[in-house]
Amino acid sequence: MLWLKALHLIFMVTWFAGLFYLPRLFVYHAMSDDDTSNERFKVMERKLFYGIMTPGMIATFVFGIWMLSDYAWDLYSATGWLHAKLTLLGLLLVYHGYCYKWLLDFKYDRNRYSHIFYRWMNEVPVLFLVGIIILAVVKPF
Repeated sequence: MLWLKALHLIFMVTWFAGLFYLPRLFVYHAMSDDDTSNERFKVMERKLFYGIMTPGMIATFVFGIWMLSDYAWDLYSATGWLHAKLTLLGLLLVYHGYCYKWLLDFKYDRNRYSHIFYRWMNEVPVLFLVGIIILAVVKPF
């Protein structure tokens, strides 16, 4: 049980590292105005998304679902915090999907947003992280 939780947390940290850094790369990419920088950011964004962020997300869900099926659902399904956490995770998946869309926009040189937009989007994962951690640790309801 504790091994599953540890692996779940390790991959959650990996996923969030990507969620924090990819929008920051988008900030710099949106500010770049030369072809060399543009191509360099495309490579960095692709490697981060496909090599760190998405595998981290998949492993987080694998170990999270494993914990749910092993013991957590029976233990906590009647409490509201687990449902709230799963709702936030669903919304985080939507955010991950938007990161993918923005990645493709930059890849095909069709970005429509300024660096200021991505600076704001860079803060979104913080809100998810705070909410998810408080729900999982404090279990307020």
